[in-house]
Amino acid sequence: AAVGVAVVVSRRRRTRDAEAGRRKKVADVIGELEQTLATPTPMLRGIADAMVEEMERGLRADPHAHAPLKMLISYVDNLPTGDEHGLFYALDLGGTNFRVLRVQLAGKEKRAVQQYEEVPIPPHLMVGTSTELFDFIAAELERFVETEGDDFHLPEGRHRELGFTFSFPVHQTSISSGTLVKWTKGFCINGTVGEDVVAELSSAMERQGLDMKVTALVNDTVGTLAGGIYADNDVVAAVILGTGTNAAYVEHVDAIPKWEGPLPRSGNMVINMEWGKLKSNKLSRSDYDIALDF
Repeated sequence: AAVGVAVVVSRRRRTRDAEAGRRKKVADVIGELEQTLATPTPMLRGIADAMVEEMERGLRADPHAHAPLKMLISYVDNLPTGDEHGLFYALDLGGTNFRVLRVQLAGKEKRAVQQYEEVPIPPHLMVGTSTELFDFIAAELERFVETEGDDFHLPEGRHRELGFTFSFPVHQTSISSGTLVKWTKGFCINGTVGEDVVAELSSAMERQGLDMKVTALVNDTVGTLAGGIYADNDVVAAVILGTGTNAAYVEHVDAIPKWEGPLPRSGNMVINMEWGKLKSNKLSRSDYDIALDF
């Protein structure tokens, strides 16, 4: 019996020692991660200062110049107040799926009525032609419009209006036009870079026989900012964390040296930062960052 008890005690001791060893290894790994990935306040301030410097550089730079932060002008100088009325459609293209939305706005006194659908994009269309991609989108959009129910009312004599959220780098030329800078997020479509994406979509809708006009072209960050301000007028910036990451914010026009043309009445302009390529010696790279780069 004594021998049996001794064996049990010995096994328990070895189990405790093994568990203690595992806990120490975990603690060592966590400690190493904390040390490697730590972002103390001085580092964060340095990153913020570096970002401000690159933001100012981007606001000065020509749209085609090499700048880590493109700081693209959105041509959105007026944002929602919450008093908007009417039926509006939206198309959000920015990943392996696109979304179509309709919303009936009735001001602050009534809750907005909305419906949306998410449509997967066949992989072959992500590397096909512009015509194939936009014809597919227009066909799905027409199908969605046909399901418009009694909760949605288009005033007589009005065309359906569409806000186009296009979540790729675009050189915006007006509130409703812009040329594609490059494809990202797995898209590689020949013949579209340098072309007006609104014209591409509008042509596809015409081929589909869809009576709809694109009245606004925005990046997803700009759309998110508009949605945030619709709910809370104190919102001044929006950040996207998804397939990609980006930010948009409200800037004073007099702080945008590259702005050309008449000053907007609001004195403000929404800037699409395109901050995904921010590089600075203030941004330390861990072993994991280096491994991912390869």
